This record gives sequence, C-alpha cells and structure tokens, in this order.
Amino acid sequence: MFRIEKDSMGEIKVPQNAKYGAQTQRAADNFPISGIGFNRAFIQALGIIKSSAAKANLSLGLLDPEVSEAIQQACKQIIDGSLDSEFVIDIFQTGSGTSSNMNTNEVVSHVANEENPTLKTPVHPNDHVNFGQSSNDVIPTAIRISSVVQIQQQLLPALEYLASAFDAKGAEYAHVVKTGRTHLMDAMPVTIAQQFSGYSRQLRLGIDRITDALERLTELPQGGTAVGTGINTDAKFGELFAQEVTIETGYRFKEAKNHFEAQATVDAPVEMSAQLKTVAVGMMKMANDLRWMNSGPNSGLGEVQLAALQPGSSIMPGKVNPVIEESVAMVCAQVIGNDTTITIAGQSGNFELNVMLPVVAHNLLQSIEILANAARNFADKSVSILTVREDVIADKVGRNPILVTALNPLIGYDLAAKIAKKAYAENRPLMDVAKEMTDLSDQELIAALDPMKMTLGGFTE
Repeated sequence: MFRIEKDSMGEIKVPQNAKYGAQTQRAADNFPISGIGFNRAFIQALGIIKSSAAKANLSLGLLDPEVSEAIQQACKQIIDGSLDSEFVIDIFQTGSGTSSNMNTNEVVSHVANEENPTLKTPVHPNDHVNFGQSSNDVIPTAIRISSVVQIQQQLLPALEYLASAFDAKGAEYAHVVKTGRTHLMDAMPVTIAQQFSGYSRQLRLGIDRITDALERLTELPQGGTAVGTGINTDAKFGELFAQEVTIETGYRFKEAKNHFEAQATVDAPVEMSAQLKTVAVGMMKMANDLRWMNSGPNSGLGEVQLAALQPGSSIMPGKVNPVIEESVAMVCAQVIGNDTTITIAGQSGNFELNVMLPVVAHNLLQSIEILANAARNFADKSVSILTVREDVIADKVGRNPILVTALNPLIGYDLAAKIAKKAYAENRPLMDVAKEMTDLSDQELIAALDPMKMTLGGFTE
C-alpha cells in the first residue's frame, strides 16, 4: 500500500493515500521523537502563508493565474482543517522547521494537482508553492501569525472574561469585610470587593502587556527568504504578502522593518512568552488565594465555599477539593516552564537563523491555548459560582487583634500593642479588652473599630 516518490536524494516509499511526498516522509522517518505535532493554529497559519504568497506573486506577475488559483483553493482546505492528518512531522525536527514547510508545500501541490488535472503546468511544491519563500522566513512567520490570531481570538477575551467574573463577584459581596493577611498572618481588614478588584486589575494589566507585545509580533519576516536579503523574491513581495495576511485574518500585519532581525532572532515570541508568564504568575496567586480562603471547611480559613464539582478522595467519603484552582495552578506552572524553554530557544540563533523554531512555536501556542482555556474555566466553574461564608468571616474579623491599629492615633502604639496581646492571649473580642484598658467611650470605640471604616483608609476616629 505504498507508492514511490522521488526527491533530490532519490526514491522513497510513501503511503499510497498520503497527500505529502518524499521530503515529508524522510522527516517522518528521521524524527520518531515525541509523537507531538504542530497544533491546528500553526497548521492554519501555514495555509494562510502559502495562500497569501500565491496571491502576492500573482499580483506581481510572477505566478501563472491558474497555478495561483489552484494553490489558493488547496490552501483553503489546510486553513479550514480538512488536511490536518497530512501534517505528520514531530515538533522535534530540524531547527528551521524546513521539514514542516516542505510538508505544507507537498500537500498543497498534491491537492492542487489532484483537483485540477487539466492544468497546463502541474503545481510544483518548490517552484510554485514555495516560490519567493524559504523555510527560514516561512516558519518564523507562521509562529507570529498563529500566535497573534490565537491571542486575539482566544486569550484576550478569556482574560477579560475572568476579570469581569472577579468584578461581578466582588460587587455581589461588596458589603462583606474580611480579615486582611500579610505574611499569612492577620492584618488590617479589606472588603471582598477590594480583594477581588486586585485580581481583576492584575488580569487587565496582563491584557495591556500582551497587547503591547503584539505590536512587535505582527511584524512578519516573510520576504527575507534564506538569510534576510530577499534573494529569489520580488522587493515588493513582503509588503504585498502582509497585506494579504491582514485581509485573510482580519488582524493587521506588516512587513518586518528589518528582515535580518526578524529571521536571526525570535525576540518578539520571547517577549510575548514573558508576558504570558507574567499572567500565569498572577493567575497562580489568584488560584492559591482561593484555595486558602476555601480551606477547611472547619479547620481552615473557611471564608469562601467553592462549588462542589466532584468527589475529592477515593478513601475519605464526603471530601471535596478545590480542583479547578489546582488545575489552574498546573497550567500556570506549564506556562512558566514553556517560557523557560522559549528563553533557551531564543538564545539558539546563530548568525542569520534561529535553529529552535519548532519548539518555540509549540510552546508559545500551547501557553496561549491553555491559559485561555484555564481562564474561562476558572471563571465559569469557580469564581462566578463561589459563595462567601459571611458568618465565618464576621466572627474572625471581630476577633482580629490587629484592628487595634485604628486606635493608635487615640491611645498610642504601646498601649494598643498591650490590648492586642491580651485579646489574642485570652481569645476575646478586641472591643471587650479595649473597654477595660482605655478611657474611651463605647461610642468612640465603636466608631474607631468599625471594620468597614478601616477599609476606606485614612483615620477612623
């Protein structure tokens, strides 16, 4: 069930029904490493590149109209996902991604010829599909296009969705004052709204950081060909190509200002990965804060009750765990690890080419995808449906000896410290101890020790 295909190195057996050719088969044989292939977003970007190149070359008069149209029609199937099974090469391959570029060229030419048997000139994978291109500008361009599209379509909306969920839940419980904590120890009070507003601000700052980094990521290396000089392509190709990609995706792309920088480095993907890591660091804090607040329910803080989604133990009946928060934390750990890999890969550019492009593509796209999915899941299955245990929180606030801080302007630090220590040692409400140890009236103490007033800042007397 094989056919014989030929390339510059000779003959090789290819599965009879495969739409790829000899070079793809050699790469599939050479890299039996992980079984991990490029994801849908990256394959789609390869289709967009080949289609946009065919259009640009047609407008420059460098490609026969029939050939260009046949290429464009074949690329539509790559873009819509119909041919994903034909992309069979492991991500751990040649560092330029040449194998995957040729995989694309071969699939496009095969489909174009198969569906257009009357073409005067059969579509050739190198001479036509890859015309005016090199793997050295195609693959870094695919990294950028796929990342920009996924960030715009998936990640940014997901982060805003999670930020809005925190805002909504904070507003629902804006009247609830809880014990603040520094060093995991009792501190001055805050409201649920204030605490959750910190999370939503973190997320929106993350959106700003990502949006800023997108500006560099939308510069496309395409047009530099082998080493950045643009050998074997028209000088206008890069600009026309970027215009076609903009039309195809709906997002603004532009030709790289300097093709030598764009091909010799992956600085823009490295920068974006760093911003994704920053978001992941913030989301891990959010997840762990909710785990702490949910701890117990009787022997921990017990300030919130997360939704009971599944049994938490195979041996302890009735145990329910914060599973969504744990999954979010693991996603964040993966994103941080991906960033380390991308950082190392970014250092692996020698002279005119980076030679870890495939692993940069895989890790960056994985980070984008799992962060987006985790953010939406966090919002839907945790933040938006958690409940605040107001009775538990009220009891803890009343016994928080640190509330005595508000009395400092009235009685001084030293006496306030004695009151706090006595209240803690005797496990008594601060108000009762303050009555015994000061000359302040009940009205003065009530006004000064009102937890809600303390959340507004300034003086409480």
